[in-house]
Order: sequence, then C-alpha cells, then structure tokens
Amino acid sequence: MDITKQVDILSKGRTLMLKLIGDFSLEQINKIPEGFSNNIGWNVAHLVVTQQLLCYKFSGLKTALSDEMIGRYVKGTAPNGHIINQEEWELIKKLFVELPEKLLVDYNDKIFKTYSEYTTSVNVTLDSVEKAIDFNNFHEGIHLGVILGLRKLV
Repeated sequence: MDITKQVDILSKGRTLMLKLIGDFSLEQINKIPEGFSNNIGWNVAHLVVTQQLLCYKFSGLKTALSDEMIGRYVKGTAPNGHIINQEEWELIKKLFVELPEKLLVDYNDKIFKTYSEYTTSVNVTLDSVEKAIDFNNFHEGIHLGVILGLRKLV
C-alpha cells in the first residue's frame, strides 16, 4: 500500500470539503436540520478526531488533540447544545488541513510500531496503521456524503 497516495487522497478530500462549506456562516455550520442528529461543524471535527484515534491512539501514541475535543466529537456523540464559536471553528479547520501532513511525516519517521486490533462499526477489522489510514479514507467519504446532504438544508 502506498501511504503517500492514501494521505494525498485524505488531503484532497478534506480540501474539497472545506471548499464546499467555505462561505458558510457559523450559524450554518452549527445548524442541525430536522431529521439529523448533528451538523456540519460536528462532522468536520468528528473526522479530525476519528483519524487521530484510528491512526495514533490504536498505535499506542498520543493524539494531537485535547481530551475535551475527543470527548465532544468521538463516534456516538452529538452537539447536545454545544455551539462551535469562531475560535474553535478556526482550530478545527486548521487541524483538518494540517494533520494529514503530520500523519505522513510521522509515518515516514516510522513512529508507528504497534497496533491494537480494532473492529469498526461496519465490521472492518483494523490491525495495522496502514489499514487504519485506508479505512479512514472510506470513513471520510461517508461523512462527505453527510456534509453534502446537510449543505442543502442549512
């Protein structure tokens, strides 16, 4: 597996997502349309968190995120009244763009030595950081679809 290509796909997908929502106001980013349990901001932050957990946490490494951010946007959470302010939104977008590059640097620096096997909610078992990177791109595609749907309703 060519990790450089996988991380390039990750980066390009994230660039596309940010382009699709680039002109949105904080009100639009935070709006939860009827029938949805989350919003655009939650989805973007969730992708930041999930990539860090899949690649770093399960490799026994420290993530680049605060425990608070992980707890707020991990799988199974929802905004629950939390409104993303401008400062938090800027941080989320910064991490969204910068962390794929850090992943590639860290991978090339060979910091990923072990991996704790993890079975995802779609029954895919990950047993290496390479599989985690690959699966993460699939996961990001799912949330791109959600963001595209939300975009039409906000």
